[in-house]
Amino acid sequence: MFILRVTLGLLLASHGYAKLIKFSTLKYKFMSFMHLGSTMSLSLIIFAELVCGILLILGLFTRFACIPIIIGMSVVVFVASNADIFGQGERGMMYLAATVMVLFCGPGRISIDGMMRK
Repeated sequence: MFILRVTLGLLLASHGYAKLIKFSTLKYKFMSFMHLGSTMSLSLIIFAELVCGILLILGLFTRFACIPIIIGMSVVVFVASNADIFGQGERGMMYLAATVMVLFCGPGRISIDGMMRK
């Protein structure tokens, strides 16, 4: 679980950081989900990928951190990619499946959550 959690967190955090760096240009092009506006939608996915990705790396509040990621990746797969899980939405589907696995299995023993249980 340690390897899955840290790898997933690193990959998500790198995507979130890239979006944060390009925020000023992406906010005009990003998809507006549920009429929230493109800036708010971009801010929410940056939170899910960057902040929650860092929480996954640390193993801190792991199950709570999985929820925004699952919501964000579900939007990527089922809305932005039109549920094309074997084509355009394949990467999002892999992130979604890995995050659901971390949600169900927990952070593992090598995590801050695991250390707090002792």
